[in-house]
Amino acid sequence: MDRSGKQELVSELHQTISDANLVVITKQSGLTVAEVSDLRRKMRAAGAGFKVAKNRLAQLALKGTKHEGLDNLLKGPTAIAYSADPVAAAKVAVTFAKSNEKLTIVGGSMGTQVLDAAGVTALATLPSLDELRAKLLGMLQTPATRVATVVQAPAGQLARVFGAYAKKGETA
Repeated sequence: MDRSGKQELVSELHQTISDANLVVITKQSGLTVAEVSDLRRKMRAAGAGFKVAKNRLAQLALKGTKHEGLDNLLKGPTAIAYSADPVAAAKVAVTFAKSNEKLTIVGGSMGTQVLDAAGVTALATLPSLDELRAKLLGMLQTPATRVATVVQAPAGQLARVFGAYAKKGETA
């Protein structure tokens, strides 16, 4: 790769990392092309990305971003997983690492906060942004349903009382 190609790669990677809320550094040694393709497919489905880049180029791309603290983690055969969702890349990377011992989590960064491997694993157990939104919406709708039930209950009880008096009057 010539110098201009490297500069283009660094600027593209810099823009990608700048836009990401979460960056996960993984160590991948011995992954086959099929396994990497499968991992990339899973990342794309979750709204994340996975990029293998030379460590020196990745270090240059990290400069000037909020994830600058990750440059010391780039040693050996590494790859970068990233996502705008603060949980998506971690979930896919940790899930894939559990099923494939050739991929290990080295660390990550959420904003300016640098995480170790245990921090990334803990982050992966959190619900995604969409799941949190669904839970919040469910919590907001539940009281409305209860209010409607309570408001309708007295009218139903009143109708049952009148019905009971009507039946009592018919039998008398």
